[in-house]
Amino acid sequence: MSRFDRYLLSLLLQLFGFFSLVLVAVYWVNRAVGLFDQLIRDGQSAVVFLEFSLLTLPNVIRLVLPVSAFAAAVYVVNRLMQESELVVMQATGFSYFRLARPILYFGLVVMAAQLVLVHFLVPASQRILTERSAEISENVTARFLNEGQFMHPADGVTLYVRDISQTGELNDLFLSDERSTTERMTYTARRALLVPGDVAPKLLMFDGAAQSLTRADQRMSVTRFADFTLDLAGLISASGRGGQSIDALSTMELLHPTDELMQATHSTKAEFLQEGNWRFASPMLAVAAPLIGFAALMLGTFSRFGLWRQMVLAVGLLILMQMVSTWSSGVAMKQAAAWPLTYLAPVSGGLIGVALLALAERPRRRRRIAA
Repeated sequence: MSRFDRYLLSLLLQLFGFFSLVLVAVYWVNRAVGLFDQLIRDGQSAVVFLEFSLLTLPNVIRLVLPVSAFAAAVYVVNRLMQESELVVMQATGFSYFRLARPILYFGLVVMAAQLVLVHFLVPASQRILTERSAEISENVTARFLNEGQFMHPADGVTLYVRDISQTGELNDLFLSDERSTTERMTYTARRALLVPGDVAPKLLMFDGAAQSLTRADQRMSVTRFADFTLDLAGLISASGRGGQSIDALSTMELLHPTDELMQATHSTKAEFLQEGNWRFASPMLAVAAPLIGFAALMLGTFSRFGLWRQMVLAVGLLILMQMVSTWSSGVAMKQAAAWPLTYLAPVSGGLIGVALLALAERPRRRRRIAA
């Protein structure tokens, strides 16, 4: 690698790190606010919030890397044009394609980081996140029970627990069920435990009483018990472990889907193939994005007012490439045979960059012929 290539690559990596840090922080804070409200509302601690926030970071980084690469390329090229450094390099005989070589190196570095993220870090974090979400959703005590407060987990149901021990034991429980139009049930117990059930959690009550009040004749019957099991179906909805997420599967599982996996994830073969091929196509955007930014700015010449027109063109082409990516992914998710369309966006972006560089070369060739 020549000295110029190392110099330009070092500038690109420095600005890339800065833009990535800023974009990740903004995007992560935006996601963390909603996550914080949800977890705190469910009674989770700050440690759980921090754990969930860290698990979402790989996916956030995956989303912002191509944009950061594009922003770094545009910023560095604009600065070098303003300081006439690229003008000097062109005067020494460097073609636009030769100047684009460090941009290609830079794109390959970002692409390598993207490959590690989409094939390993993101699926692993999604698997852990799914498991932890299922564990927390099954923790009914943390979601629905607060000691010393009257709670209403469903319409017509009132629940009170004086104290919740460290082991999850409910002390001095009161439960009133008025949903029935014919009778009202009231349960009291000195101790109670919540245990998982097939459909909903079950409430094991010890040393208590069940009171039944018939609404028609206002007759009450009391039954005392040493232990009693109450199915909470309808009172508290049990989420259980949800279906497996397609994002948490490995790339080989996505490219070779089985009936069991498709049934577990509630996804089609087309969605499997689209996601698997997108893990190869999305890192290629990290090469196409900075190339488009560099090539678009090469269409301009030195100006005291900057290259704002070329910047607008570069941003517009980046938006166009993203629109192509969204459209092609949507088609590929509907038809299994359309999975090659997932590569349309990065390939078209690379071709646009090459075409812009060729267009920028034409005035130079004409000047050479005239000379």
